[in-house]
Amino acid sequence: MSRFFRAGSDSETESESEEEIQPQRPAPPRAYQLSDDEEDTRRIVRSEKDKRYDELRTIIKTMRNHKKIKDMAKVLTDFESLGRCYDKAKKVVDKEGNPRFYLRCLVELEDFVNECWEDRDWRKTISKNNAKGLTTLRQKLRKYCRDFEEEMTKYREASDNEKDEDEDSDDFWNQSSDEESSSSDDDIPAVGKLTAEYFLKSTTEQEAAKKDKKKKERTEGKRRGERRAKDEDEWQEVKGGAPLIMEKPKMFAKDQEINHEAVGKKLFEIVAARGKKGTDRSQMIELLQELKTVSDANNLGPAMHIKILFNIVAAIFDYNPNIATCMRTEMWEMCMETVTSLMNMLTDLEDLTVGENILEENESLEAPPYRVRGCILTVLERLDEEFTKMLQACDAHSTEFVERLKDEQPICVLLEKLQAYIEKNGNSEEICRSYLRRIEHLYFKFDQTAFDENPDKSVQTSEQLMDKLCKFIYEKDSTDRLRTRAILCQIYHHALHDRWFKARDLMLMSHLQDSIQHSDILYNRTLVQLGLCGFRQGQIRDAHNALVDIQSSNRAKELLAQGLVPQRQHERTPEQEKIEKRRLLPYHMHINLELLECVYLVSAMLLEIPYMAAHELDVRRRMISKNFHHVMKMSERQTLTGPPESMREHVVAASKAMKGGDWRACKNFIINEKMNGKVWDLFFQADKVRNLISSKIQEESLRTYLFCYSSVYDSIRLPYLAEMFELETPVVHSIISKMIINEELMASMDEPTQVLSMHRTEPTRLQSLALQLAEKVASHVENNERIMEVKQGNFYFQKSSNQPYQQNQNWGGSKDNKGGWGKDNKGGWGRRQNRQDNRYDRRERNY
Repeated sequence: MSRFFRAGSDSETESESEEEIQPQRPAPPRAYQLSDDEEDTRRIVRSEKDKRYDELRTIIKTMRNHKKIKDMAKVLTDFESLGRCYDKAKKVVDKEGNPRFYLRCLVELEDFVNECWEDRDWRKTISKNNAKGLTTLRQKLRKYCRDFEEEMTKYREASDNEKDEDEDSDDFWNQSSDEESSSSDDDIPAVGKLTAEYFLKSTTEQEAAKKDKKKKERTEGKRRGERRAKDEDEWQEVKGGAPLIMEKPKMFAKDQEINHEAVGKKLFEIVAARGKKGTDRSQMIELLQELKTVSDANNLGPAMHIKILFNIVAAIFDYNPNIATCMRTEMWEMCMETVTSLMNMLTDLEDLTVGENILEENESLEAPPYRVRGCILTVLERLDEEFTKMLQACDAHSTEFVERLKDEQPICVLLEKLQAYIEKNGNSEEICRSYLRRIEHLYFKFDQTAFDENPDKSVQTSEQLMDKLCKFIYEKDSTDRLRTRAILCQIYHHALHDRWFKARDLMLMSHLQDSIQHSDILYNRTLVQLGLCGFRQGQIRDAHNALVDIQSSNRAKELLAQGLVPQRQHERTPEQEKIEKRRLLPYHMHINLELLECVYLVSAMLLEIPYMAAHELDVRRRMISKNFHHVMKMSERQTLTGPPESMREHVVAASKAMKGGDWRACKNFIINEKMNGKVWDLFFQADKVRNLISSKIQEESLRTYLFCYSSVYDSIRLPYLAEMFELETPVVHSIISKMIINEELMASMDEPTQVLSMHRTEPTRLQSLALQLAEKVASHVENNERIMEVKQGNFYFQKSSNQPYQQNQNWGGSKDNKGGWGKDNKGGWGRRQNRQDNRYDRRERNY
């Protein structure tokens, strides 16, 4: 039955028919078909300003979302996109000026980056990608904000009672989806009532209604934001669980009398919370400072003030729970200010005694003479350690390191005041500790006045001060640790100022190897500085001996506590790595490792090349420097050798030139502009060092030439050698005389004629090679005979007490009583010994 005839049925059939035909119901036709002209009228024409500003707002919104989760890499990407979008809108900005919402974004981003940068604990936990993004963003933002500095300053100063447009839009976007859906449902008419009015532009009345509605929504958004801000002020965010929050106690009641007893009781109450779980450390510092203010306002005397200052310093040291990490910048500045105030008061007051042995029951805080429990020496030692940790945590090539390094001068001033105070009030042990602190800030600093020709005798030099401080420690100290460190520091200071013989003699007399476990890093640094001093003074062999142990291990950076070698990280446990990092020295105390390696390689070259020339045919010659031989072998393995570029390549090229007797090429490879900039200009009095190296190269090249080519000459005149190597004749005479005395050169000197006559006692090169060949051939023959005898089955051996085995009857010898084979008449072991004798006889005939 068709649907046409079923139209007049009852309601049930109608409902059934509707259910049947419902899936096949087509979409309702449009009540009104728009023409092309009417479609054009629906298009919204937007200005370039609106387009560009909307793009900026979109990027700003995305950036805010990334800032909430602290994804610094994506914030950096958003910032770069924001800059590109701003460049596109430059024409609009030039006409209209910088939009307020853009300035607000820059101000918020700058505050956000600074807050993240100062939060050191958070920076240590973030990923490497986020850390890199934060650093790059901080640098780019600083540079970018210079163009907007004045406008950003005005924006910060202005009071923003009304919110920006982007703020309002954010509130509008943050509305719930239910409100949006309900509003959209209200605006859309029923399907059957869709007319052209719905698709065409709105009338004036409708536009006014929409504007009113939008104003209401903005007002509602403002109220909602105010309520949210109020809630944030009332509620505090809890991080890391629910710690026990110490309620801020009331200092004193209004009618309470404030005296020493009341302040002391309140001080005990505040300090009692120290170390307890959940104690707010920053609040404790605030309470102690407030108590100090109350004490000063009521004139309770200097003793009470000093006692509170001691507790404030202790609270600041306790602020950082992790001992391995350094203080925050603001806490460090507060600590420096507090300790300086404390030290000045102790220095100025004469009727005050401070000591760690004074019990709290025996303190005298009300009337002089005052007695206060505390130890200023321990405070300054801890302050010095915190200063070192802050330098270790800074990037050595950043401005932050320079800013922190400026605090060393105030610390040295504090140590000078401490020395004067301890000398007056302390015992010998405390004086030794204070002296050592001053020595450790002095020993590595170069004093140029030590090289002045006419020094001012009224001014105490660093050498005199070091000598005074160290001698007192040598006499009064009862522990090996302080004495050992003082000796090493004094040797380092002597070596740094080219006092070679004083430094060497003090090192030899001290026998520091017995107690070096107390200061191994300082010992390595002192030994290296001693080697550099010997090199500057022309003591090449001593310099090489001092540096060979450090350089041969390829761990100079680690042994000098100037860094960790990445290749050895798998050999250390995490605990060991933490300990090694704590031992690292700040950057301003480092020794230049490239300079150190260059000095070692040049010293090895000046010793090794003449020795190699003198023992060229000696198979069993020993190596003076294994590291130098390794560098030379690595260079010889290269198939194509270009001009030298690095410091090592320059030394290798110079060594090859010296080996060939070309001293001018050797000198040019060692002393040139590139090597001057890398190495030699770092020395004090660099020209003196360069002249010394040049003369050493000439002398050692002369020795190498005589070792290599003495067999060619019957005699040679000394003036000719002096002219060849541009040396004075007495210098050439001295060098050759030493070689003859040490039996390195078989020759004699004729004084009247200045002629050197060679002696033909040594075999020529051809004879030496023939002897080596004869020995090798004899060894091969012996091995062949032994293999043949084993193959024939004659392998019976009899052990004895003197030899590992004894040959059988085919080797000669005679039977003993036990049927074995004993010694022959010559005391040898049969035929083998006789064959060796014959071999030596042949060698003698060759001679």
